[in-house]
Amino acid sequence: MGGPSDRTFSEQTEEIMQATYRALREHGYADLTIKRIADEYGKSTAAVHYYYDTKDDLLAAFLDYLLERFVDSIHDVETTDPEARLEILLDELLVKPQENPDLSVALLEMRSQAPYKEAFSDRFRQNDEYIRYMLKAVINHGIDEGVFTDVDADHVTRSLLTIIDGARTRAVMLNDTEELETARQTASEYVDAMLQ
Repeated sequence: MGGPSDRTFSEQTEEIMQATYRALREHGYADLTIKRIADEYGKSTAAVHYYYDTKDDLLAAFLDYLLERFVDSIHDVETTDPEARLEILLDELLVKPQENPDLSVALLEMRSQAPYKEAFSDRFRQNDEYIRYMLKAVINHGIDEGVFTDVDADHVTRSLLTIIDGARTRAVMLNDTEELETARQTASEYVDAMLQ
């Protein structure tokens, strides 16, 4: 699987996505409204509805936007060294969320809606597949280069995702970003045990 499309966002779309980001952080998913997004956008609700028919349409686009930003951050990594690249990926997945705990709460709320909202489910599935693809590709590259032990890359990837997903959920549920720090250390220990 490759990454999502190399889509660029118009200035208006970028502004709406940033407004959505701010509104989600402040109000969470349950209390998010188009009006609150429009207030952050600095325009009327009609201006938001010009681009998105419903709140769910807008939030599906927002999930696409977040995935594109994640992909961009990974593509901007200049090293091809498998060990360094894996460390950067784990930092993106476990350290960076500590900077925006309110957004992590909102995203967990949206994840809880995925079984009922196909558009959300599709986006979260795509995100998960992309992260799994990237982790596995880095591990396989390290195996091919002789940097990592020859292991079942799919198993190691799924185990790392279990650590990541569990930590993200616990950090939100317990309102404790230390869970992410613990998971980051655990992920490193797991990588050392399995790949070195």
